[in-house]
Amino acid sequence: MNLDEILKIGVEQGASDIHLKVGSVPLFRINADIVKSELNTITKEDFEAFIEQMKIDKFLLDKLATNRQADIGYGVSGVGRFRVNLFHQRGTLAGVFRFIPFAIPSLKELRLPDVIETIAMKPRGLILVTGITGSGKSTTLASMVNIINRNKRKHIVTIEDPIEYLHTDINSSVIQRQVGYDTISFASGLKGALREDPDVILVGEMRDRETITTAIEAVETGHLVMSTLHTKDATETINRIIASFDLNQQHQIRLALSSTIEAVISQRLIPKKDDNGMVPAVEIMIATELVKEAILDADKSINIKRSIEMNEDTYGTQTFDKSLMDLYKAGEISLSKALEFASNPNDFELKVRGIE
Repeated sequence: MNLDEILKIGVEQGASDIHLKVGSVPLFRINADIVKSELNTITKEDFEAFIEQMKIDKFLLDKLATNRQADIGYGVSGVGRFRVNLFHQRGTLAGVFRFIPFAIPSLKELRLPDVIETIAMKPRGLILVTGITGSGKSTTLASMVNIINRNKRKHIVTIEDPIEYLHTDINSSVIQRQVGYDTISFASGLKGALREDPDVILVGEMRDRETITTAIEAVETGHLVMSTLHTKDATETINRIIASFDLNQQHQIRLALSSTIEAVISQRLIPKKDDNGMVPAVEIMIATELVKEAILDADKSINIKRSIEMNEDTYGTQTFDKSLMDLYKAGEISLSKALEFASNPNDFELKVRGIE
């Protein structure tokens, strides 16, 4: 069984992820559902051959043996790249392959709001893209980096685990560092990036307090920093960052965050009504004075959502439910899916009844 052929078939069938494990046929995630392929059951020998085909170097093989899992990047000619997580289960190897096209899609192709280009062109500040795993955060960030690369003459440093989209120098210089290979950790890579004459720093994920602190310090020294968090919306994002710190540190982090945050972009991918692909619902928060006050005072956190609702015309902000309503009214998603993903399903349903 040939690994590249399996991956090619999965991509041709519209899979966002390909799941491979010993004792099972290859499984494809298509439109959010796991679908069994018609390929042969994978044997232990097959998976060992997959490892050989991937030409994994000793460093990652040792990591896989020691940690029982490893993240790598893998490319298939004429198909695309894959972010791969290899791991052990039931004493045998398994892997999940996330498809990444060679070409970096534009915001228009991703069907994301135009205001994201304005956000990407900010000279400095902290920009966060949030959502659950598989919601398209990395692709959105890659598109934003590409906007900067095409429109500015800047030095961009990315710290990723693993490297996903490959950027080439257009008008900017792009350095891509992979955690485990080129740097020990996100925090270490971020600290190193500050000594590499950067204008823009992309941190694949803000996993810990040290990375968050260093990212904020980088913004305070005049850089644009972009990163991700696994949070559902803007309010939860702000609260998650603050809650990462001890109580005696939270006042200081509120002050620092209120002066550095520029925007939060939160995404959810919704299955389309015709089952032909997914469409993004997007919440956009811009750091207005009302948002900054809400960050400083925990009792005013409700004002984050209020600011998003108030500034749609002025700044292009929008709530998730507004984005979902637009998709529903356009006939792109069903009411059941809109209610499933809505932040406030009861209010959403009442608004739908009012429209009808």
